[in-house]
Amino acid sequence: MPDFKIACGRSNVNLSKKVADALGLRLSDVEIRTFSDGEIWAKYKENVRGVDLFIIQSTFAPAENLMELLILIDAAKRASASRVTAVIPYFGYARQDRKDQPRVSITAKLVANLLVRAGADRIITIDLHSAQIQGYFDIPLDHLYASTVLIKALKKLNIENPAFAAPDVGGAKTARAYAKRMGQGDLILIDKRRPKHNVAEVMNIIGNPKDKNVVIVDDMIDTGTTFIKSAEALKDAGAKEIIGVCVHPVLSGEAIQKIQETDAVHKILASDTIPLKKECKKIEVVSVADLLAEAIVRTHDNRSISTLFEIER
Repeated sequence: MPDFKIACGRSNVNLSKKVADALGLRLSDVEIRTFSDGEIWAKYKENVRGVDLFIIQSTFAPAENLMELLILIDAAKRASASRVTAVIPYFGYARQDRKDQPRVSITAKLVANLLVRAGADRIITIDLHSAQIQGYFDIPLDHLYASTVLIKALKKLNIENPAFAAPDVGGAKTARAYAKRMGQGDLILIDKRRPKHNVAEVMNIIGNPKDKNVVIVDDMIDTGTTFIKSAEALKDAGAKEIIGVCVHPVLSGEAIQKIQETDAVHKILASDTIPLKKECKKIEVVSVADLLAEAIVRTHDNRSISTLFEIER
């Protein structure tokens, strides 16, 4: 019987249960309440003294999800857990990772500080918005990649004559890695500008998508506008089917409805780092539970998890 425990907050209970099942464990009994004024209260209903504790919680909006994680970490440390590892499938507030204009916050660093001050001893997370965020922490951080499971799902689709598109220059390396691991496929870059937050305009397509089935590889889909405009531009340029690969399905506002209604998108493979707000026939959810379970058990056993960082061949 493993001598560690897994607890979770309320942001992603289904994924937490899958992780526990993969490890042959049950989730530790935690009582979490929200008072009428919105204040969050949490209590571990079983002994965690001296325990190697892993707390699973994604920190997507609302901000209460982040606050709940901080409270769970603090409660565990005050209950004398020997080590507390925050398992954060989706690390929220990561897009504000630099001071790109005057008088703004670097929230990625702020959240890193909050987690450390709350008492986290270690962080396990998946596909940070930018790799530099690893350096914001003064504690060990293990950065996993959902591509290990998403590529397996992509291979099952048996895509003919594929090409892999990056929705911006920053995603070129990831799209190239997908093409390499799939064993075939040209690289396409979509040059766009963003006049303001959550607004993107496709400018140019670098590469030839004509008569190809194009896979758009992105770390997240938020409002869906950028993704859909990219898909439409590729269609106009002669692409056949457009398939999306998305690690974090933020899908805020009317994103799911827009994806369902557009004719440009055939299918999207998305991980369950964030639970879908509602079902969508075009979105296939691929679970990262086994990836997280393996990372947890290796962390507990003080074994290397560097092999989990690599894209599945």
